[in-house]
Amino acid sequence: VHSVGGWGALVIIYLLGARKGKFDSNGKPLAIPGSNIPLSAAGVLILWLGWFGFNGGSVLSADPANTSLVLVTTCLAAAAGGLGAALFSGLLYRNLDITMFMNGVLGGLVGITAGADQMGPTEAIAIGAIGGIVVVLGVALLDKCKLDDPVGAIPVHLFAGIFGTLVVPLSNPDTNFGTQLTGVIAVCVFSFVLSYITFKVLKQTIGLRISSQAEKLGTDVAEVGVKAYAIRD
Repeated sequence: VHSVGGWGALVIIYLLGARKGKFDSNGKPLAIPGSNIPLSAAGVLILWLGWFGFNGGSVLSADPANTSLVLVTTCLAAAAGGLGAALFSGLLYRNLDITMFMNGVLGGLVGITAGADQMGPTEAIAIGAIGGIVVVLGVALLDKCKLDDPVGAIPVHLFAGIFGTLVVPLSNPDTNFGTQLTGVIAVCVFSFVLSYITFKVLKQTIGLRISSQAEKLGTDVAEVGVKAYAIRD
């Protein structure tokens, strides 16, 4: 589920191109601050809460023990993902980036999703922490490739999603790595090809990107005529 969206997002940011000001003349990535970090943090907490229904409902069973296990593994993986991303990012960049923590939480949630009913608490913590680290490395990889992912959707949903899919056999004897890898490749081919065709056609017809002037003004001003954020230039 997550990697389907991740492959589609990868196609879109490739065809759309980077935001103005994301990379300097030498190709070095520049930070474009978010407009409201507290609101973003609130959104992550809402997602964390909603994931209990997402993973719990995916079990397709009302068995109390199994559902309770899913809720525990989901929560532990989320917490470990946030801590893993924050600590790893701190070691790499010598700062405490709350956005890395937030995306680490989501990376932990995505990483545990495929095997939430198969893992124990200790495994969930390990998978969540690694998922958070995968997100940090994924952000660095995209910057190196000059791909602009404003919200970190690809490291979270694509990279952590692939990781979570491939580690399911560690706790489920009914699956194996080859089967999971085949599924990952099949999803990649289907999602990437279909997304590329769809968005390439849109780009060549109605277009994907707003005008340079609208991008400079912001779509709040350009499209509805009201400034959404009281930010002084």
